[in-house]
Amino acid sequence: MAPVEQDALAVREQLFHERVRECIICALLFASLYILCHFIITHFKKHTDFTAVHDDEDAAVNRIALGLCTFTLAVALGAVLLLPFSIISNEVLLSFPQNYYIQWLNGSLIHGLWNLVFLFSNMSLVFLMPFAYFFTESEGFAGSKKVGDPSFVPHPCPLLCDSLLTQLLQGIMARVYETSVVLLLLTLLVLGMVWVASAIVGNDAASRQSLYDLWEYYLPYLYSCISLFGVLLLLLCTPFGLSTMFTVTGKLLVKPRLLEDLDEQLSCTRFEEAAVSHRIRSAGKASCWLNLDMEMLREQFFAIRSKRRKLELRHRASPWQRNLGYPLAMLGLLALTGISVLIVCFHVLELLLDDAAMPRGIQDASLGQVSFSIFGSFGAALQVVLIFYLMLSSVVGFYSSPLFTRLLPERQDTPLTKIIGNCVSLLVLSSALPVFSRTLGITRFDLLGDFGRFNWLGNFYIVFLYNMGFAGLTTLCLVKRVSWAVQAELIRAFGLHKLPLPVTRCRTRSKPS
Repeated sequence: MAPVEQDALAVREQLFHERVRECIICALLFASLYILCHFIITHFKKHTDFTAVHDDEDAAVNRIALGLCTFTLAVALGAVLLLPFSIISNEVLLSFPQNYYIQWLNGSLIHGLWNLVFLFSNMSLVFLMPFAYFFTESEGFAGSKKVGDPSFVPHPCPLLCDSLLTQLLQGIMARVYETSVVLLLLTLLVLGMVWVASAIVGNDAASRQSLYDLWEYYLPYLYSCISLFGVLLLLLCTPFGLSTMFTVTGKLLVKPRLLEDLDEQLSCTRFEEAAVSHRIRSAGKASCWLNLDMEMLREQFFAIRSKRRKLELRHRASPWQRNLGYPLAMLGLLALTGISVLIVCFHVLELLLDDAAMPRGIQDASLGQVSFSIFGSFGAALQVVLIFYLMLSSVVGFYSSPLFTRLLPERQDTPLTKIIGNCVSLLVLSSALPVFSRTLGITRFDLLGDFGRFNWLGNFYIVFLYNMGFAGLTTLCLVKRVSWAVQAELIRAFGLHKLPLPVTRCRTRSKPS
């Protein structure tokens, strides 16, 4: 074999091994995320929906839908970790360019992860989650037999007991056929609406001709609309979540004694528990009590007892945790929020002066060449912290808003339809996080793969107004929430909340006799 052919064969062999290595790394990362998301969903799911007590077919269908939800949640978690992982990888390659043990961390792997997250996000939003919802709601076409129907009689012979399993598979396949037909009709409806909307927006013959190319134009345009919706949802939820984070943190941590009197709260809760317990004991002797009142009293007693135990745990907190933890947490939240607003304001000035500040997409990930922050590794670490903080704030704001507060999952009591709604909502928020962070200028890492092909990213007015809207809404929510919180804490600290409210007496005019 000629030396040239040997070199070409060695190059092909090296490319093959690199490709296999990337596939193994991606599979291991996704398997880890899938296992983690499985434990998370198992913590919240309602176990009665997955037991085969009433209907084996419904339990099997719910398990299949739960697997699709776990897959979607794993994709959402991967979308959250995508941009921070890319930034950290760039800094690691920049610090250790010749290290043998990190040669697997290269631009090809990062680019492949971006493409996989984009593909799985499209697949989950457009196909898997609608299929899971319609699959759980379907009953099969007319004439299909289900397990438990009177028309179904299993074979009496024990050797042929697999007829029950055959009937179960037939019932599941009947639901699959119905769900596929409904999903096909819904896909045609959505694609038709997107075709009409894009034709109206384009308003020229070239755009109408390009609509016939499904893969190159149709699906990216559809996902561009979905990403725009996700970015707008982040614009509304994140400022509200940034202001709500102070309240949530205040409930989780123990406040100093100047701001909170736990002794008084604990004594009041114990008196309430004793009073309700006395009413429950005396209710059995009285004949006028109803069963409904007893149930209400028991629920009230359990709620008060749970509140009392939480107060006791908070009361046993150490002085360091009480006097140092709460102020440091509040200062940390205030610092992260202030840095985020300052970065966005600085990015607004950059948009007015330099066209390079506009978000753009690239197809080749050249990692390890230059840092994406002017402060080096410290700035990159700060970018990662801000990205996670903004994502957490957006989730808190999403579940705290009046429109979506009913989607909040409950431990061991969340039905499957609510789990599907939560997975879709989290995927929409997380898949828009890279575009959100780059649009606001939180990071300089350019969007890889199809994330940079969105049509609205090149519009200066949309990007500029988006940055202005985020800065304005965040400042407004913070000023409103902090001013109210400071006023309430000052009133509580000085004991003014114990003063009786003024009573205004209205004089009644006497009617002439």
